[in-house]
Amino acid sequence: SGAAAKVKTGVALDRLVELNTALLSLPEGFAVHKKLVRGREKRAQIFAEPGERTVDWATAEDLAYASILSEGTSIRLTGEDVERGTFSHRHAVLHDPGTGATYTPLQALPQARAAFEIHNSPLTELATIGYEFGYSVQEPSRLVIWEAQYGDFINGAQMILDEFLLSARSKWGQRPSLVLL
Repeated sequence: SGAAAKVKTGVALDRLVELNTALLSLPEGFAVHKKLVRGREKRAQIFAEPGERTVDWATAEDLAYASILSEGTSIRLTGEDVERGTFSHRHAVLHDPGTGATYTPLQALPQARAAFEIHNSPLTELATIGYEFGYSVQEPSRLVIWEAQYGDFINGAQMILDEFLLSARSKWGQRPSLVLL
C-alpha cells in the first residue's frame, strides 16, 4: 500500500541485454575458473528467445543489481560467502585461477552511476547485522543487504533484529533500509 506499490520495477529487454553483455565482459587477460565457463556461455544466450524462461536466480539477481546501479543507487551486500553465493550461484567476485587476481563485474559496470560493495563477513551474525543496521540508518539512500547463508544463521542476529531493526520505526522513527535475504 506504500511506495513499493507505486514503483515501476520493469526493465526494457534491450537494457537487460546491454547490462548482461557488460556483466559478462572480462578484463584483458583475465581467465575465469573452468567450471564457470559453460554457465557464462549459456548466460550469454539467455535473451536469444525472449519468450522462453531462460533467466535463473543468479542471473536475475545480477541484472537487478546492475539495473539499480545504473539508476544511481549504491548497493552494499554482506554475509558469509556472499562473493561466491550460498550454493555457488552468485560469483559476484571472480577469481583468475592462474594469477589469483579478482574481478567484480558489478564494480566495473560501464552503465553504473553508483558504487557496488560486496564483503564476505565472518560467522558472527550479531555483530554483522548490528553493523549493517547502523550502516543502513546512516546511509538511507544506499541499498544495504545482509544475506544469511542458511536460515538458522539468522538466529545469532535475533537480538539485533528484535531490539533495533523491527522496532526502529515505532521507537525512534527511523526508517532503516536494511534488506534481509
